[in-house]
Amino acid sequence: MKKTKVLFWIFTGLFSAFMLFTAIPDVLMTDDTVKFIVDLGYPRYIIPFLGVAKIIGSIVILIPGFPRLKEWAYAGLAIDLIGATYSNICVHGWQIGMLFMLVPFTLGTLSYLYYHRLSEPA
Repeated sequence: MKKTKVLFWIFTGLFSAFMLFTAIPDVLMTDDTVKFIVDLGYPRYIIPFLGVAKIIGSIVILIPGFPRLKEWAYAGLAIDLIGATYSNICVHGWQIGMLFMLVPFTLGTLSYLYYHRLSEPA
C-alpha cells in the first residue's frame, strides 16, 4: 500500500505541476500563448477560461477526498490534452515534437490508475 501511495503522489504531483505550468501563461494571456491559440483558430476569450479550468482541475486532483470531483477533474484535464494535441495536428500536421505530449498523457494516466488503486477497498 505504501508503494502505491508513493507512486500515486509522484505521478499526481508531476501531472498537476505540468498542468499548472501550462495554465499560468493562459491566465496571464502572454503574447506567445495568445499567438499560438489564435493560430489554432480559437478565440482569445477562451484562453483565460482554459487556464483557470486547468488550475482548478490540478488543485482538485491534489486534494484528498472528493471522488466525484476528481473524476471530473481527470476527465477535464484529459480532454484538454487531447484537444490540444488534436488541434495542433489539424492545423500544423504531424510533427516529431508532438511526441512530447506522451509525457503528460502518461503522467495523467498513471496518476488516474494509482488513484483508483488507492480507492479500492483493501
